[in-house]
Amino acid sequence: MNTEPSFAGAASGPPPQVPAVQAARPSGSKVVPIVVTLGMAAVLAAGGYLLWRSESRTDKVALADAPKPVTVTLAQARDFRPSRLYVGTLEPWLSANVGPQLVSAYVDTLLVRPGAVVKRGEVLATLDCRDASAASQGVAMEARAIDARQKALAIESARLRSLVAGQFVSANEAEQKTALSSAEDAQLQAMKAKLARTTLNVDDCVLHAPFDGEIATRAVDPGAFVRPGVALVTVVDRSTVRLSADAPEVDFAVVAPGRAVRIHLTATNEDLLGTIARRSPSADPSTRTVHFEVDLPDPARGMPVGTTGEAQIDVGAPQPATALPIYAAAVRGKTATVFVIEDGVAKLRKLAVLGEIGGTLFVDPSLKPGAHVVVEGRAILNNGDRVSEQVEKPQAASAVAPADATATEAAP
Repeated sequence: MNTEPSFAGAASGPPPQVPAVQAARPSGSKVVPIVVTLGMAAVLAAGGYLLWRSESRTDKVALADAPKPVTVTLAQARDFRPSRLYVGTLEPWLSANVGPQLVSAYVDTLLVRPGAVVKRGEVLATLDCRDASAASQGVAMEARAIDARQKALAIESARLRSLVAGQFVSANEAEQKTALSSAEDAQLQAMKAKLARTTLNVDDCVLHAPFDGEIATRAVDPGAFVRPGVALVTVVDRSTVRLSADAPEVDFAVVAPGRAVRIHLTATNEDLLGTIARRSPSADPSTRTVHFEVDLPDPARGMPVGTTGEAQIDVGAPQPATALPIYAAAVRGKTATVFVIEDGVAKLRKLAVLGEIGGTLFVDPSLKPGAHVVVEGRAILNNGDRVSEQVEKPQAASAVAPADATATEAAP
């Protein structure tokens, strides 16, 4: 019996049936490609959107061709009057440092403080001069003793001279008495001179006010030891205040006596009018400056001395000019460089400088009033650049001086 399997029969038989689970596999395998395809499409879409967004925000115009933002101000017409400005010091009419001249001693009392009003001869301070007083009394007693001896010798000498005629005494003895009397008289005069000096030392221990005025400073207090030349207090007389200043030698004629001066007091912010009272006939050899003074009466004593005063003197007639803020121009010497906006384009202009006052620059009137002058953004501009301008706010433009201002040139 043939037990071998028959392949021919197997081949000719019906195909084997596939299980249901295996038949469902082809439908599940299609989901993965779809999901991958959708993910790639989403990524490409997001990348395309980001690229579009980046490209939409990119400026296609070159920076060099874009208008540059600047701030401008309007030039103004002003009258310019040349003048000179000198900075000086307010000084009292009289000033004295009061202190001992001859003695060294401790301060016993000091009766005044700064601001006190004193009269001439009023006692300001006293020194402890007991040693000087004792020395003065000793000299005075010694002088009295010499004076008594000199008087006795003078009487004796006269008596001897009367006895010489009767030959009761020798002429030599009478002459010796006369010489001795003369010597005593000389010693008496020397002692009187010494007494006068010691009296001065004693008088130096009481310090008096040299004139009517006020106490400006108090340098020491009671108990301090002072020497000749050391000031205890300073007395000033402010009934008239002197503005003391110096001008360059080239302005010798400008500061002539009688010249009108406008004065500004820095301490009190006051403006005064005055005239030059005196001028030095020579210049200082080290600074080559000429000293001049202006007298300012001050009966109310309201001007503080030792403070700053500005003297302004006109030296020419008013002339038309154009005024700009000082920060709108680059000034070198007598030339100012500015940018003027014309039809949206920056034009470089060079103008002659006439002067300045405060924060205002006065230039040649060839720059017409109302011209748009760049005040901010000048550093990024070149001649011919296109600009987008914004007019400066009115409060910032107030740096331009009022119409009646006078331009000044400060003295070096």
